[in-house]
Amino acid sequence: MSENVVAAEVENTRPRTRAEKQIEHRNRIKRTLVACFMGILTGALSFYLSGTPDPVNGLQPNAIIGILLLAAGVVFQKHIFMLIRIDYMALTGKDWFYQSFMTFALWFITWTILLTTTVL
Repeated sequence: MSENVVAAEVENTRPRTRAEKQIEHRNRIKRTLVACFMGILTGALSFYLSGTPDPVNGLQPNAIIGILLLAAGVVFQKHIFMLIRIDYMALTGKDWFYQSFMTFALWFITWTILLTTTVL
């Protein structure tokens, strides 16, 4: 084995310090907040840019715009991570799935609340 491989294995097996754990925890909180704010923002934009809902069936004429905004919100998170100096290259598929799900959930909740005209 080369020295780099051995050094990488030693780095992965050593216990993390309290400071390293705190930094990781803060980064996870920042990533979650970014996903939540992007979901709320894209949900509000979806409502306002998709047109006035039809009072009979409650559908908006350009609802596809909302779905496209959701996709753009998920993709745009990578650029926000660059701005706040989070290593987005270290994120795995599981992490991106989590980011996407959180964005989707808050997008859906926000858009649904804004589409609700009356509460029974």
